[in-house]
Amino acid sequence: MVKMNEKKINKSIWMLTFMLVLVGNSVTGKGKDKGPFPVPLGDPFILLHEGTYYAYGTHSDKGIEVYVSDNLKTWSRPAQLPDGLALNKKDVWADRWFWAPEVYLVNGTFYMYYSADEHICVATSKSPLGPFKQEKKEPMIADEKCIDNSLFIDDDGKPYLFFDRFNDGLNIWVAELTDDLLQIKRETMRPCIHVSQPWEMIWPRVNEGAFVMKHEGMYYMTYSANSYESPFYGIGCATATDVNGPWTKYEHNPLLQCPGDLVGVGHSAMFRDKKGQLRIVFHAHKDKEAIHPRGMYIGKVKFRKQKGSSEQTMYIDPEYITPVLKK
Repeated sequence: MVKMNEKKINKSIWMLTFMLVLVGNSVTGKGKDKGPFPVPLGDPFILLHEGTYYAYGTHSDKGIEVYVSDNLKTWSRPAQLPDGLALNKKDVWADRWFWAPEVYLVNGTFYMYYSADEHICVATSKSPLGPFKQEKKEPMIADEKCIDNSLFIDDDGKPYLFFDRFNDGLNIWVAELTDDLLQIKRETMRPCIHVSQPWEMIWPRVNEGAFVMKHEGMYYMTYSANSYESPFYGIGCATATDVNGPWTKYEHNPLLQCPGDLVGVGHSAMFRDKKGQLRIVFHAHKDKEAIHPRGMYIGKVKFRKQKGSSEQTMYIDPEYITPVLKK
């Protein structure tokens, strides 16, 4: 009888230990299947250059990472970059909070616009893999915190920078750039949009992460609202007939919020794939219980005419690709 009780006690102890191990693994991530893993980028941006896709985003505390792909579905770190960094903080101003990079090829030079220590910055390289560096290690606006800078060059060749300012919450502004694309003309700064729709007021006052494109004479701005920490982070759209505004938000915003099983969806950018299809890349929370590491996802963007109107309306397909890392 004693031995039977001992067996029951030992079994109970073993079961309790097993359950504790499972709980520990679920918290630490140990014991889970090894892949496939989503691409761990917040605030993602994709550049297509000479048949290769390059993805940049927020993740590393050492700078800005880059991943490469030939099909948008599977991604890997470039073999040339053991540390995966296209931009290393030793080559630029600031040493923390490297966020929201966007990379553009203009006249043979790659320009990376990004945030560092809550200031907007720009660095250059002759390769999409970097190294991106600053000749002068300084932010674009030294005396004010700003984030999420995005380049737009109009049909006449005039360059503009859209970015977020920390006034009245977080809201989106635009300014002209100098011809070398490195400095803001501060006298041209003007507001674009701020929190104004009910869906944007779930979590503090945030309009951020603008990306602007032009389609058939109309300017389209995608932006994100609510804090990125909120599961109800989402993507809206505003339009204008002039790049300087006024900007009018769609009444039916948001265009994308909690698609499928995703939450915390936002900070998007658009690009065209190899077939010419307009795509949108965005991030989402790790899952419904945890924010980090955020993952990168890719959808499709289309335009359709509304009844009784000649203007085309942008919409985002709720179906999306879940890119994964190669082992």
